[in-house]
Amino acid sequence: MKKYIRNFSIIAHIDHGKSTLSDRIIEICKNKIFKKNETRILDSMELEKERGITIKSQSVCLKYKYKNIKYKLNLIDTPGHIDFCYEVERSLYACEGVLLLIDATQGIEAQTLSNYYIAKKLKLNIIPIINKIDVKNINIENIKNQIKDLLKISKKNIILCSAKTGYGIKKILKYIINKIPYPKGKNKFNLQALVIDSYFDNYLGALFLVKIKNGFIKKKEKIKIVNKEKFFYVNKIFINEPEKKEINIILCGEVGWILCNVKNTTFIKIGNTITSYINPSKEKILHFKKIQPNIYTGIYPINNCNFIIFKKALEKLSLNDSSIFFEPENSQIFGLGFRCGFLGLLHMDITKERLIREYKLNIIITTPNVVYKIKDHKKKKFYINNTKKITEKKILEIKEPIALCKIISPIKYIGKIIKLCINKRGKQKKIKFNTNYVFIKYEIPISEIIINFIDKLKSISNGYASFNYKFKKYKKSNIKLLEIIINKKKIDGLSILIHEKNIINYGKKFVEIIKNTIPKHQFDIIIQSSCNNKIIYKSIIKSLRKNVTSKCYGGDITRKKKLLEKQKKGKKKMKKIGNIFIPQKTFLNFFKIF
Repeated sequence: MKKYIRNFSIIAHIDHGKSTLSDRIIEICKNKIFKKNETRILDSMELEKERGITIKSQSVCLKYKYKNIKYKLNLIDTPGHIDFCYEVERSLYACEGVLLLIDATQGIEAQTLSNYYIAKKLKLNIIPIINKIDVKNINIENIKNQIKDLLKISKKNIILCSAKTGYGIKKILKYIINKIPYPKGKNKFNLQALVIDSYFDNYLGALFLVKIKNGFIKKKEKIKIVNKEKFFYVNKIFINEPEKKEINIILCGEVGWILCNVKNTTFIKIGNTITSYINPSKEKILHFKKIQPNIYTGIYPINNCNFIIFKKALEKLSLNDSSIFFEPENSQIFGLGFRCGFLGLLHMDITKERLIREYKLNIIITTPNVVYKIKDHKKKKFYINNTKKITEKKILEIKEPIALCKIISPIKYIGKIIKLCINKRGKQKKIKFNTNYVFIKYEIPISEIIINFIDKLKSISNGYASFNYKFKKYKKSNIKLLEIIINKKKIDGLSILIHEKNIINYGKKFVEIIKNTIPKHQFDIIIQSSCNNKIIYKSIIKSLRKNVTSKCYGGDITRKKKLLEKQKKGKKKMKKIGNIFIPQKTFLNFFKIF
């Protein structure tokens, strides 16, 4: 029955113990103790277990007996990193309540607040939990006061737990049953099912995670998207327990995976409302807001013969991760590839790793850029995410994207944090002190945030400062195009837009990075950085030289001169036809200097 169903999600800042809490809840519901090598049960990717972070939201259907009544608990474990916040918001549409997890050693952090506000906006019941209470020398009362002051939640509603030892887990399950309402809707109404996630299985094909608001879905049923005529058959239905289990029906209020005869993955999208083809509903449940990437970069297969494989890999990944944007791009240096958009550098790095591991591709990634608002000499306004397009137009004005940043930190680090924000061209908007913590709001250009800002913030605060940001506006700025020229050829993948005050400094650093990472060739390599067609800095990688006179012992000097002259002519010819190898290390080292 529907009243015995509870749909809930675990939300928190990164590394506050979401996955460990999920493991303990699964252990109690399954009445099984997992071994050490079975930790992070819901992390399906090898990459997640290696890095110790959740990348994809994962759902599991559990059964729990409370007061002699069997309840069905649909749990969704969500990511905590800011780059995957879209996963959190999407997952919460399938829930009626959330467990808000707070680390007893860290307290409330920026992503904790961000996730809390999302849950409040969706009017979900929130159960606050303080985790890691088994750690020594923690001030639990201080954390409770933070929750009371910042989240306006009474102290008596806060649960204490240790996901590591299992303390407090049964109390959490009791609160889930008593505090989170059962889903609304009725089985007898026309089918309305919201698509909240999807992924591509190499053996089964495209699978879609749906939450049933009204009606039900049966196996072999004929379904369609609301207000569209194309229909599909439900071939199979699955739930995760956490092992995949095939079932015949998903009832109102439940969450499950459906496998349809979908050949083109664009037919069913995340946010679509599925209904019955025979008795259709005309109303959509909602429409997810389209996600706008924060950074763009060019990705190219090293071997252009793999372009079609690369394209199919991106299509499958975009089904699994709807925030990936990609469009075809052609580079003079790298050949055919794609201009790809991501939510941040971690998101980009994870996608790169998945392309290499899951699809066995060798790829090269160019320097990332943000989206700029441009006004050309004809006073036309447009947006660009590719520096190559700037060189093709006469530019009158460039506006860069500005983010509103929220930083929470212990008071003793405030001086270093303000200095970092000023160095990143930040403008302070608000500062608020609260007992041991300070809350700061800054407007900072996104181009300054995406590379190394979070790493530097964590470094100067010993890991205690937390950070969250969102796009606010475009602002006019003195942005210049810094270009890299290698042997008189402009390398479009190494061009970058930089603020005028940093041009000379970065122009020198870029050239030195390239010089130290490109291997020697059989000819000289001239590397230059340029802005407005003026050379800023120049360096030369000297050619490899074979000792062609090594076999000439004594004799006439003219013999040696003849061999050296012949070598010189050969190198000159080679320079005209030679291709320069630029390793991936060159592009990766670009990120480290900001």
